[in-house]
Amino acid sequence: MKVQYVSICPTQQAIDAGCYSFTPELLASVGARYSRNNEGLDEIASKIDPNNLDKSVDSIFKMIDYGHASIADMTPIPIFIDGISLYAAYYLWTLSPTAGGQECSTRYIKVNAEDTVSASDLGCNKQALDKYNQLAFNNYQIALEAWTEISKLDPGLTKIPQHLLDSTSEKDKKVVERMRRNFAFDRARVYLPLSASTGVMMLQSARAWAYICSHLQSHYSPELQLLGVEIAEQMALGAPRLLKHTKSTKSLSDYIESEYNLLQSLDDNDFVSSFIQDEYGCVETKNFLDIDDLMYDDELSVNACKHRINRYSPFGNVICRTRAMFAWAGITFGEIRDLNRHRTGTKYCPLYPIGFYGALDELPVNDNEFTEAIKSLAMSFKNTTKTAQKMIQEKDKSHIYFTSLGHQYYFEHTTTADKFLYEMELRTGVGAHYKYAEHCREALKLWYNKNPVTKGLLFEGTAEPE
Repeated sequence: MKVQYVSICPTQQAIDAGCYSFTPELLASVGARYSRNNEGLDEIASKIDPNNLDKSVDSIFKMIDYGHASIADMTPIPIFIDGISLYAAYYLWTLSPTAGGQECSTRYIKVNAEDTVSASDLGCNKQALDKYNQLAFNNYQIALEAWTEISKLDPGLTKIPQHLLDSTSEKDKKVVERMRRNFAFDRARVYLPLSASTGVMMLQSARAWAYICSHLQSHYSPELQLLGVEIAEQMALGAPRLLKHTKSTKSLSDYIESEYNLLQSLDDNDFVSSFIQDEYGCVETKNFLDIDDLMYDDELSVNACKHRINRYSPFGNVICRTRAMFAWAGITFGEIRDLNRHRTGTKYCPLYPIGFYGALDELPVNDNEFTEAIKSLAMSFKNTTKTAQKMIQEKDKSHIYFTSLGHQYYFEHTTTADKFLYEMELRTGVGAHYKYAEHCREALKLWYNKNPVTKGLLFEGTAEPE
């Protein structure tokens, strides 16, 4: 694990224009002083000692110890995090829905078997984890090779435009090669274990980082605890006065423990037992959409959409004021990682696996040695769901690292209808992960059932290729 704080320096254009350049905490203190007087930026900046910027923070505004949380919101902190597990990266985004940033994509990058976080850092039994990872990465490698061959035998499955397939230009050949590679990554990634290593970059306020550090250090996971410590140390380079707010708390520890205990109750819950696995251990995805209907008549619904020219255009207030709760039961962790990145509302995902998706629905109709290999891989993974469930029942809190991106869960998101519709428009576009797009199209069908007059007014499937 490697966590690095990155300072932002002024551009040459800003220097030439004579713009002010502040440290993160100095920026917060200058902004905070606005709440106590109206003297303006130039007057406040005149109090800055260029030879002692740290002292200037306190001289400009005495409350920079963050007695007011809003002051910490004005302290931007960029942090790069290398060598954490896929699970830790997911967990970071659950705590940081409003953060800017990126994560290494399993849809575009091959992950190697040696790229895993150590069992000791994860708090796992090494022998058991090594055994699971060996099976997972073996399946991943075989699946990559098989899906690549399938894409050559049946190019129509890839949805690569025919003119590219027929082209003799070197540029187009490279495009086809990349699209084939991504096609295989998209389907083989279901076997990647959540202990696999990834990287994350996040840009957010010092206030957000302080809360995240406190939360992580209050967690039972050794990996998350260490991550909280490492982030706090790097955050302190940009906002040292906030370090005291990064420690673990009993309240957070008790909350996290209670959430884990709820997983055990799911074992006896009718909801979990209602899912029937097929012969390969996969459950059929169930789609849910519940809305508070403020759209009093069809005319109001149409008026709320008619001025939009693309998915970034605003909806009318009737749709913006409508609460929407949408959910999928039996959606994979791979898709959940993406769904979790959407910024609004409240998301809920109990990490109790209910099945495993092996991408068998993507196989061509005619069997061959490669389709048989894919089916065999899925069958070899069938019992991993029950193994993880048993670990939960036995209170083994490392169970999540014995699952992969293809394991299926329940995921729920409560927001407003305009945000829901934007997400569905975005994730049904060209280049969206194929299963993700399928789930979003099903959610839109539920919306159209409730609001048929909006069909044709939404920008479903128009997002540009990724």
